[in-house]
Amino acid sequence: RMIAGSWAPPATVVRVVKSEYQWSQPYMTKPSIVLGVSAFYHDSAATVVRDGHIIAAAQEERFSRIKHDASFPTQAILSCLDEAGVTLTDVTYVTFYDKPFIKFERLLETYFSYAPRGFRSFLAAMPIWLKEKLFLKTVIRRELSALSQLPQNALPTLLFGEHHHSHAASAFYPSPFEEAAVLCMDGVGEWATTSVWLGKGNALVPQWEIHFPHSLGLLYSAFTQYAGFKVNSGEYKLMGLAPYGSPRYVSQIYEELIDVKPDGTFRLNLDYFDFPAGLRMINQRFCELFGGPAREPESEITQKEMDIAASIQVVTEEIVLQLARTIASELGQTHLCLAGGVALNCVANGRLLREGPFDDIWIQPASGDAGGALGAALATHYEYLGNDRALSAQDPMRGAYLGPSFSNDAIATALDDLEAVYTKHDDDTLLPLAAKEISEGQVIGWFNGAMEFGPRALGARSILADPRSSHMQTTLNLKVKQRESFRPFAPAVLKERATDWFELESESPYMMLVATVASHQRTITPADQAAFGIEQLKQTRSIIPAVTHVDYSARVQTVDADTNPRFHHLLSEFEAITGCPVLINTSFNVRGEPIVYRPEDAYHCFMNTGIDRLVIGNYLLKKEDQPSTNILVRQFELD
Repeated sequence: RMIAGSWAPPATVVRVVKSEYQWSQPYMTKPSIVLGVSAFYHDSAATVVRDGHIIAAAQEERFSRIKHDASFPTQAILSCLDEAGVTLTDVTYVTFYDKPFIKFERLLETYFSYAPRGFRSFLAAMPIWLKEKLFLKTVIRRELSALSQLPQNALPTLLFGEHHHSHAASAFYPSPFEEAAVLCMDGVGEWATTSVWLGKGNALVPQWEIHFPHSLGLLYSAFTQYAGFKVNSGEYKLMGLAPYGSPRYVSQIYEELIDVKPDGTFRLNLDYFDFPAGLRMINQRFCELFGGPAREPESEITQKEMDIAASIQVVTEEIVLQLARTIASELGQTHLCLAGGVALNCVANGRLLREGPFDDIWIQPASGDAGGALGAALATHYEYLGNDRALSAQDPMRGAYLGPSFSNDAIATALDDLEAVYTKHDDDTLLPLAAKEISEGQVIGWFNGAMEFGPRALGARSILADPRSSHMQTTLNLKVKQRESFRPFAPAVLKERATDWFELESESPYMMLVATVASHQRTITPADQAAFGIEQLKQTRSIIPAVTHVDYSARVQTVDADTNPRFHHLLSEFEAITGCPVLINTSFNVRGEPIVYRPEDAYHCFMNTGIDRLVIGNYLLKKEDQPSTNILVRQFELD
């Protein structure tokens, strides 16, 4: 499909020839251990896949404590190898998640197209490309040699995937579908910003793609920057802010910024953007279109920012729905898989499930670049090696609990080194006690089992609280998470009780879908409905107000007894006490920091925030029992 729009260049959507994406594969069915790696842009990660089974996956930020760490994932690799019980000598292939030479080609072509306007950005980008990124094969082999103490000629074979292919593989191969359409949308890979694939068995066949600079992900990031949030980390804030506003800028976006065709394909009016060659997402003309300069970070959020957020959220949802209808019509598929950064827009995902043409959708929980490491490894196993794919009744992602875990002995050693005060209990005593503490208003840090892979806390590294409290959202935001008061919190609910509390027609184990709180659980009054803007925060909208957003929505996690039995047990104990099978579940971290990894990380977060209790393994810690010398004064980074 080609689009001739009013803004150059003319060919936005490109039909893909399958041979462009074929590996030079041996097509030999054989056992394999594949190490997948993503790095050097943001959210570096590693994963180990053995004979098609996902054994371990982790992000480098959890180990380095640098949020969105882009460096080579040395510690994540070592952790994954250790979890798999192998060394690098046992690994058959190492696969990197994209192709740096093609990305460099796009960079050069873009700079030349916009010269001399992009000269400053060119000067900023070229040194690191010429020093490292252009020679990633050498850099990767050097890093692998250093972490393994192996000579480079003894390292496993190094392969390179393609960015959107890695996204597509991360979505399709762990899905429960034998056949499915696959939609990947992000900022940009090498050239692709949106791509469509047909997954069948052990193959992914590319259909068509939209190329840079026309990108829905970058459009959303432009509005993120205009609203005063950080690009590549603040997009979820914009999504959370949207329900407070009115979508009064939608017509301006469609008339001036983006030309959307009836099939959902699109192109941007680049006169309003600086990102193709500059150092910012937007330019002066963009600011003038919306009546003034971008909001200064950390300044007061006004109704304008709320309306901006509401407007771009509406546009994003409509484009995703239009694209989905086109894909369903073209490919004749009843199932859809999603990956790429745009797939983290759980509001759009919820509408797609409710209003879209597909019977069911499956979304990779690590949809961003971290998940590219997993997709690269899976594509190697299935497509490069030609191995058959057999569907399993069990979730191949294992609930996303793919990171390292700590034994009670290891936890006790860490706590003793910190001179922490704790008591040990078996689960039959500890879980009812923890549920009772939560029901009485205590905020609990919950450190349980294997760490999650992806941006969501799913009951392994979580902060838990009572959703029935009308003040808990503000308390958690300001006193615990150290962040803006408007930010919503997600509910974790027993899977078997989810439909009693939310209008949800599908499981949502990865917190990737937004659903509406069930009508019989709402308590809003006519006076409450008259509230506007940020004043809506003060309204009690349901009997679980702390997880009910101002539009009655919630980003739901359904908790399964098979994938996380201990968290399921805790929810059951809370229901036994309160009649409510729902808990607030937010990530165990503070603003600007990654989710905790080690017991030490959990303890420091517990001691330096408003968390009242810490449940870590089978140990219970109370804040008032801890030595005051363990309280540190820290400056929290802005996110």
